[in-house]
Amino acid sequence: MKREYYTSPKPGFIMRSLWKAAGSDGYILKRSTYSDQVKYACLGGIVVATGFMAAVAGGYAIYTIFEPKGSALDGGTHTQTAIMASVFGIIWGLIIFNIDRFIVAATGKGDGTEAITWGEFVNSVPRIIMGLVIAITISKPMEIRMFKSEIDAELHQAQLEKRKEYEKTTKANYDGRFELIEKDLTKIENERNKVVERLKLAEKEYTDQLQGRAGAGAGDGPLSRALRLQMEKVERDLNGYDKSHQGELERLNKEKLKLTEELDKELAKNEEVANGLDGLLERIKLAHKIAGAWITFFITLLFVVIELTPIFFKMMLIKSPYDFMGDNIQELLKADNGIQIKYDYYKDKEGQERDLIINHHAERKIDEKIALMKAQSELSDYIIERWKENEKKKIDDNVENYITEE
Repeated sequence: MKREYYTSPKPGFIMRSLWKAAGSDGYILKRSTYSDQVKYACLGGIVVATGFMAAVAGGYAIYTIFEPKGSALDGGTHTQTAIMASVFGIIWGLIIFNIDRFIVAATGKGDGTEAITWGEFVNSVPRIIMGLVIAITISKPMEIRMFKSEIDAELHQAQLEKRKEYEKTTKANYDGRFELIEKDLTKIENERNKVVERLKLAEKEYTDQLQGRAGAGAGDGPLSRALRLQMEKVERDLNGYDKSHQGELERLNKEKLKLTEELDKELAKNEEVANGLDGLLERIKLAHKIAGAWITFFITLLFVVIELTPIFFKMMLIKSPYDFMGDNIQELLKADNGIQIKYDYYKDKEGQERDLIINHHAERKIDEKIALMKAQSELSDYIIERWKENEKKKIDDNVENYITEE
């Protein structure tokens, strides 16, 4: 806006957008000083930055929660989860942006001086609490992203230890069942080995007899035939033993195979469960452990300062042409709409100074309604009186019509 003594700079698109982000009045700022324009643009910039950081933090937190679980050192990005996290991050960022915009716009100037009085601080406590919650919500996902490499290494080690612990427990649960099967298999194998030993002994005696090493003369004589018959009998005993225990062996081997498959599945589940030790809460705990209390505190404090700066900044602002023009426009709007405020007009029961608000348009409407109702009431009374007079005249002219004889 051009004046003889001062020309207000023409704001660009970015500056006007930042004014809107700060919840300020662009119409007034266009006519205000450059310092006012810059102050509210900076406020809007902080609000936009907070919304952006909230979008990044919220998206990363959602990705951490819903990404497929595996070894903490496994690289790569899951596309579907990344898209979902991005959409949520944008929505979350807009929500925080809107809340911050409301907080900044709703924070007044206080007493219009640079000092922050106790009363100003107390009045801003609800907004400060909201800002603290938002700052902490933003800082934690950003914190775990800052220390991602260190967290991944610690988390991988924790996953390996947890997996070993699960495997030890699982194998202990299956050892007893494997021992029972092995005990039955060993029993069958030992009894068969006894028959095999008998067969080996019979074969040796028969061979020795045929070769003359038994001391009874070589050749296939009566003794050799007897030994061969004994050997054949033992062979039949071995075959019979194998046939009689074949079903039992098959059953035991199937049970062993089935139990082995169950154990493999449980071990695979243990790996999955151990890999599941990769949630948002676990990463936050490790971030605190790795970074330490002081580093974590100062990272959180940084986001708290960014979040609360607009609130304290507005309480420290002194009144400028923007504020006076805004007050003037508010008074003009109230005057145009017939609103009159008499400040500190009376004291309430507790002795608190109160303003008297007079809505002239509303009072005029009320007065018009009261006058109309009064006129309608007078007309109704007049109509009733005239009706009574007409009825009396009718009675006077024809009184006999109104007398009933018994």
